[in-house]
Amino acid sequence: MTRPAIMWFRRDLRLADLPPLLAAVDRTAEAIAVFVLDDALLRTAGGPRMAFLAGCVNALNDDLNGRLLILRGPPEEAIPALVRQVDADSVHISADFGPYGTGRDSAVRDALSATGSGVPLIATGSPYAVSPGRIVNKTGNPYQVFTPFRRAWLDHGWHTPAHTDANTVRWLDPTDVTGRVAIDSAFGDPGSDGPQLLAAGERAAQKRWRAYLHDDLDSYSDERDRPDLDTTTRLSAYLKFGCLHPRTILHDIRSRSDENARTLRSELAWRDFYADVLYRRPDTARHNYNKKFDNLRHDSGPHADAAFEAWCSGRTGYPIVDAGMRQLLAEGWMHNRVRMIVASFLTKDLHLPWWWGARHFMTYLVDGDLASNQHGWQWTAGCGTDAAPYFRVFNPTGQGERFDPNGDYVRRWVPELRGIKGKAVHQPWKHSESFDSADYPAPIVDHAAQRLEALARYDEL
Repeated sequence: MTRPAIMWFRRDLRLADLPPLLAAVDRTAEAIAVFVLDDALLRTAGGPRMAFLAGCVNALNDDLNGRLLILRGPPEEAIPALVRQVDADSVHISADFGPYGTGRDSAVRDALSATGSGVPLIATGSPYAVSPGRIVNKTGNPYQVFTPFRRAWLDHGWHTPAHTDANTVRWLDPTDVTGRVAIDSAFGDPGSDGPQLLAAGERAAQKRWRAYLHDDLDSYSDERDRPDLDTTTRLSAYLKFGCLHPRTILHDIRSRSDENARTLRSELAWRDFYADVLYRRPDTARHNYNKKFDNLRHDSGPHADAAFEAWCSGRTGYPIVDAGMRQLLAEGWMHNRVRMIVASFLTKDLHLPWWWGARHFMTYLVDGDLASNQHGWQWTAGCGTDAAPYFRVFNPTGQGERFDPNGDYVRRWVPELRGIKGKAVHQPWKHSESFDSADYPAPIVDHAAQRLEALARYDEL
């Protein structure tokens, strides 16, 4: 009898364009699909991301006609146990380059080797257009600045999408395999009080991308910084969990050289760049990339705690900041321009550590990706690779007036200010007659003063 392969799904919750399936078919005709509920990862994911992950796994199970085996426990125990139980030929994965993922996969390989079965853990492809570690400069060293990385990334190129679907391999029904866990009980019920999430799964991702390609891509370059228009791709959560691969997007725009397509390619290059940085410097998930910033003074004590709470809850008195923080709580997502604005406000107006904000984001973001999140925060804080200069301090009022020129984004998320018309909503302290000051706070800090304080602290370095 043919020994089955095990297809271990992680950040590749789809069946189309899935290279590990082709690797499995090269060895055998049958496979068992498995997803491992890894408590070490689950306890670091907030409720919104867990709920979306559950939806994606559920959708994958539906696409497999209920043949997705759900296991719970440490993967280095669960996978070898399944291998022994079904006499598997091989285990197939998409490569993981994150700090935890690389260690986990190494532990699984060691555990499989310890069984003496000779069953390999075979990694094919990754969640990235170009896997971390491949792009190097002429001396063989990694790029530390994005622009030359992007040029090398474009020159390197990427594979065309793999031709796979649900019928690429014959999926075995795991009903008789012990250890099966019901999806909904394993993930828990997110409840009706959670954020309003996007539809989950591969089909929803493909539908969203096709609609965006047809309807909105032609305005991407001009409108991607406008949170009031809501015309960004909204693909980040699908890319995070591999419901859609960036290679598919790049393939679909391969013949386009217009500014909109070039800008979208650049955004995907940023994603690969940050993954490469984290792969080479895993310490930067928690610590400054630029060690000089280890000596930067941060505020502390009850005042700092109160300021952080006001920021988290969207009660800073700066409308664009508060709108973004409330969008995060309501949708598990925030517009990218606004992410930079609120990050600048936390680090340079409130003088709080970037990792406080990064941790809050990872708790609530559905698309919370460690590499992009941590290094996006460090870019704004000024301590990361290719960072915005620390002396670039976003003016929250000016940013609001520029990127939300009619005030529609603020009025959507800060209903207390809906009585203020137009861009005047970005300076509510000038229009106290239009809203109840008991409902919306005055600015908790003076931006002009805190900008000077931020620059003074930078000078100390």
